[in-house]
Amino acid sequence: MTVELVPDDLWERVAPLLPARPPRRRRYPGRLPADDRAALRGIVYVLCKSVSWRDVPAEQVGCSGVTAWRRLRDWTEAGVWPQLH
Repeated sequence: MTVELVPDDLWERVAPLLPARPPRRRRYPGRLPADDRAALRGIVYVLCKSVSWRDVPAEQVGCSGVTAWRRLRDWTEAGVWPQLH
């Protein structure tokens, strides 16, 4: 694995800002959601490497680029992303 994109000190600052995940349905719960830290790694990867979302290496980051993009969209709508600037 390459250099850690989301070190522990960054994660400790960002994690409290993230909204709580909605509870899973009891019936037909679907796939487990990707880890928030993995999604943040995907977002940071795109920002640092200047690649498109589809070029995010899921094996290295921990989630797909589409998942990272959706999480960024959700966090932006929840008002999290402007707080990080």
